Amino acid sequence: MVGVFFHFFNLNKKVYWHDEVYTSMRAAGFTRDEIDQEIFQNRIIPAPQLQKYQHLKPGSTAADTIKSLAVEDPQHPPLYFLIARFWMQGFGSSLTASRILPVLFSLLALPFIYALGIELFASQTVAILATALIAISPFDILFAQTARQYSLLTATVIGSNFLLLRALRLSTWRNWGLYTLANTVGWYTHPFFGLTIIAQGAYILLFLIIGKKQKAPKALQALLKFFLAIACSLFLYTPWLIVLVTNHQRASATTDWTKVNVEFIYLVKLWILSFSSLFLDLDLGFDSVWTYLLRLLIILIIGIAIYTVCRCTSQTTWLFILTSIFVPFLMLVLPDLLLGGKRSAVSRYLISCYPGIQLAVAYLLATKILHRRQIWRGVMLLLMTGAIASSTVSAFSESWWNTDLSYFNAEVVRRINDTSSPVVISEIGDDYTNTGDLISMSYLLHDNVSLLLLSQPPQLENVKSLLPNSVEPFVFRPSKKFIESLKPEQGKIVQVFPEGRLWQIKK
Repeated sequence: MVGVFFHFFNLNKKVYWHDEVYTSMRAAGFTRDEIDQEIFQNRIIPAPQLQKYQHLKPGSTAADTIKSLAVEDPQHPPLYFLIARFWMQGFGSSLTASRILPVLFSLLALPFIYALGIELFASQTVAILATALIAISPFDILFAQTARQYSLLTATVIGSNFLLLRALRLSTWRNWGLYTLANTVGWYTHPFFGLTIIAQGAYILLFLIIGKKQKAPKALQALLKFFLAIACSLFLYTPWLIVLVTNHQRASATTDWTKVNVEFIYLVKLWILSFSSLFLDLDLGFDSVWTYLLRLLIILIIGIAIYTVCRCTSQTTWLFILTSIFVPFLMLVLPDLLLGGKRSAVSRYLISCYPGIQLAVAYLLATKILHRRQIWRGVMLLLMTGAIASSTVSAFSESWWNTDLSYFNAEVVRRINDTSSPVVISEIGDDYTNTGDLISMSYLLHDNVSLLLLSQPPQLENVKSLLPNSVEPFVFRPSKKFIESLKPEQGKIVQVFPEGRLWQIKK
């Protein structure tokens, strides 16, 4: 009950950040290119006008939503965006309406994790604890309140795992058909659903290799049916596979940021933060030693839980837990270590790993509590208290770590709103992310804020007449070309907010 409450609490409190803006934009049938061509025209527009790109594009259809993704964002399959479009048609485009949809998908994961717990451990106690842990998980609540496809991905990962285990136990065509359907939904939700499929394949193969010989024929038969189900789901996914192949360069360019080399210690920190955020997500600072002391205790409990599962459960159970956690993780870690990059440092990319961890911890707590180990009752109480405390602090915050590019938008907006007759100059920016953040800030900017949006290359002298002489305009995340093009007689540009997010032209 507490977990469900936090799913719905303060839905519109946090900044509607860059990626969420793009969800609404694409669901509405717009492309970023057409928006850029329309708004960056060397003219002043009121800030609220940008929100028209968050509402259904007049005359558009579902085909426009698919086209927007296929042309500009092919690495994102269309299922969630199409559902969001129909949701928008029925319930509008407000922040609350947009975020209720992922909340509902997140709640769908609760009966799925309960069913998976029963299927895996044959224990109602473990299943109930797993359901409770995912219900109050700070990570799951955070992404349940984010208008993106990640809560749907969580539900499909858990649902696919449950349906696989049920199909392996009761090998009927109906069960394998439902498993195929779940996988098709997963493919059309996010490409990283493939990590779950790889983990499931590894589970069946390893069981075939290390399992008892008398069970080998049954395992081989299951493997054949598994591959047939995967082949069928991929066949149904073929239309979007063609889109991915056709627009491979665009997909690669859009995800180039994951290939940026980082130090190994950075990866380790993000691994600790990502896995511990399932139970504790208090922001004490990325470089604070207290952050990692607290989080390492969570990692220790996770380690004990995995060890307990391996020591006390059947081969089929512990093998499933191990493959569901470590195979997806290694699929992301190895490219980072061998080729460079930070794929494994992106918490939402690790969603395939998380249900296995939550199930393992649920089994640990259930086992210890049933054996009347008082210390573990205390551990469970601390875990749940930490999760609820984390969700409480997050619920009252304007930004959290998942808002990434838009983390400081609320502070930037306050700085602008506190000025009388404010004018904000902006252009498309060096990394083409200004469009999304300008729309994000438009939800918070006062109606009297004017935006002067420049074309490329920026030429301030062409629009100087549009600016009142007494105004010292702000500049939001200017490109290097803009800074270089500013001439002394036009004023001196001064950074007024860290990391180059907000500048001001002083005359």
